[in-house]
Amino acid sequence: MDLTRANGVVWRNRALLLFDRIPMPVAVCDVYGAIVLANPAMATEWGETPGRLRGRNVLDLFRPQEATQVERIAQALRLRHRSRYPISVRWEAADGRRRHGELTAEPVSDSAEASTALLVMLRVLGACPGTTEPAAPPVGATEARILALLAGGATTAQAARETGLTVDGVTYHLRRLSERWGAATRTELVARAYALGVLTPGVWPPTAVPAP
Repeated sequence: MDLTRANGVVWRNRALLLFDRIPMPVAVCDVYGAIVLANPAMATEWGETPGRLRGRNVLDLFRPQEATQVERIAQALRLRHRSRYPISVRWEAADGRRRHGELTAEPVSDSAEASTALLVMLRVLGACPGTTEPAAPPVGATEARILALLAGGATTAQAARETGLTVDGVTYHLRRLSERWGAATRTELVARAYALGVLTPGVWPPTAVPAP
């Protein structure tokens, strides 16, 4: 493997790592809306792993409230316009609750001649009118602190030092949280914490939501 190719692989792996750690639900779709790549936060909305969303159509998962919005995006793609187009959507989340939000599709490509893909981002606005948000599973102050540290990139050893626990103690809390939330990886665990409102979205460094 030559140096240029090796550097390309490294940068691709770094980009995928950053993509996976974005707390907002994000997916890359083809021009027909089929999901090519989804991050754990997007998969969490459906109680799935990112790989199991591959190939599914984003407009089958999220129901547009106005069909004209979808046509507007299709027209923009035909004209190769490059700007964001929000769609108001509703869906039934993994917990069975109906939620609503805003799906933003941004056409992206390497060149004007290349086939255009869609970068799709979901802004969750909450439960649909007439429904109530499920209460987040109980999370203690120590567990919330550990989750915030992990979201900021801390290792198990670093989290142990920051919380005054042993490495085994941090691992114990993470294992219990993973079992409680059905998370297979730490990335999914952090995504679930954001989805359940345990961590404050849009804040850096990551911070736990204060207990009521």
